[in-house]
Amino acid sequence: MLITLATIYVINTVVALITVLREPRDISATWAWILVLTLIPVVGFIIYSFAGRKLSHRRLFAYQDQDTTAMRQHIADLMTQTESLNRDIDPHQNESVASVRQGRSLVTLFQNINQTALATKNHVKIFTAGQDLFEQMKADLRAAQESINIEFYTFYADELGSEILDILVDRAKAGVAVHVIYDALGSFGTTKKFFKPLEEAGGHAGPFLKRRLTLIDFQLNFRDHRKMVVIDGEVGYVGGFNIGDQYLGRDKKFGHWRDTHLRLTGSAVYFLQAHLILDWNASAPKNQIPVTEPCYFPKLKAENQGHSNLQIVTSGPESDDEQIKMGYIRLIQLAKERCWIQTPYLIPDDSTFDALRIAANSGVDVRIMVPCMPDHPFVYRATQYYASQLAKYGVKVYYYDNGFLHAKTVVVDNHLASVGSANFDFRSFKLNFEVNAFLYDSKLAQELSRDFENDLKSATEQTVVDFANQGRWLTFKQYIARLLAPIL
Repeated sequence: MLITLATIYVINTVVALITVLREPRDISATWAWILVLTLIPVVGFIIYSFAGRKLSHRRLFAYQDQDTTAMRQHIADLMTQTESLNRDIDPHQNESVASVRQGRSLVTLFQNINQTALATKNHVKIFTAGQDLFEQMKADLRAAQESINIEFYTFYADELGSEILDILVDRAKAGVAVHVIYDALGSFGTTKKFFKPLEEAGGHAGPFLKRRLTLIDFQLNFRDHRKMVVIDGEVGYVGGFNIGDQYLGRDKKFGHWRDTHLRLTGSAVYFLQAHLILDWNASAPKNQIPVTEPCYFPKLKAENQGHSNLQIVTSGPESDDEQIKMGYIRLIQLAKERCWIQTPYLIPDDSTFDALRIAANSGVDVRIMVPCMPDHPFVYRATQYYASQLAKYGVKVYYYDNGFLHAKTVVVDNHLASVGSANFDFRSFKLNFEVNAFLYDSKLAQELSRDFENDLKSATEQTVVDFANQGRWLTFKQYIARLLAPIL
């Protein structure tokens, strides 16, 4: 009997090594999967089949092989017509100039690894309450005349989702070109039937990269975690909110939902639109959006122009550049006085962890705010582990007590900031399709700082002593979660 069990275990270990090592991946993720497959024979392989497989080459090629030359040239021409980004920043925008100067290396980084230009002449409004955000969004959707493109990780078939769908159906009947992309797992429970009225009205909806929740096709990884809206090519939204009642605080489990989202007008909307079109065309090859149609990329109107500078940055498993993670690291490196972060999941890789530790040890006021409650218990234990480790190096850690904190924001000094869909974790850095707006604007940075300070009134600092006084069982769970952090 013992010989049989030993033989099975040896075979399991050999197969585990072959399975994990045959595909290139981060070394920490490699060891984490070897641990799972060897310590949990058979069951580990079932888990791996859902969470460890790479994105198929077919889907990667569908995304990577799109020719973006015409669209990029069209955007460049439009921006040139409105004193765009290849020219000097308006010298009268003194505060914006100072922000761009401090972040010039960040601008260059994204130009090189994400091919995204610095978008000037933007007006940006920050939303932190779902009620305010969705009232404004619904008003903008109702006013659409030409096109609506929507992409959300979560589009629930609940009260809010139905309200927005009704608006989309109405606009589609009026001749507006409507396209909706959703993530099949993130929108679990929302079926194709829900979007049937939109299809019948002439609109279109479908899952990202045609990934439905079938047993053969099911994967936990490589989710479309982006949250974007573009209306008439003039109004854009990007941030952390999804479409669903819980984001309005209607879920008793989470209570008040604290998030951050941006409403944009100006040249940055061109870049949001470009990414939405790329995502749609990769997901619906038989129903392509024309990449240079005027209704999707109209000339920038004077009333839509502002004074804010920003870059729209995307990242995902189709590239090894980890663009948003690199942006986070560069932001932290640029901090001279303070770096304030809000994230629901704090599971940094070694490079991000070291950047935070170096900043704190260099005298930068590094503060990180995370939720006081989990939405994914095992992931939350990993968050607590890394929070306890960062506290040892002088990072101030806060638990947000007034509901659930879902915002993904970074504020550096009084000039730079980031708002988007990407968390501070392995999943957002390497596995998910994400989008962030990196802001070069002192007024916006200061507004986000005030929001952080206001949240501190409903938060509790967790000191080294607090973490040391945790129960042994909780500490044990945190250490176990940490071992599997690269694959959570």
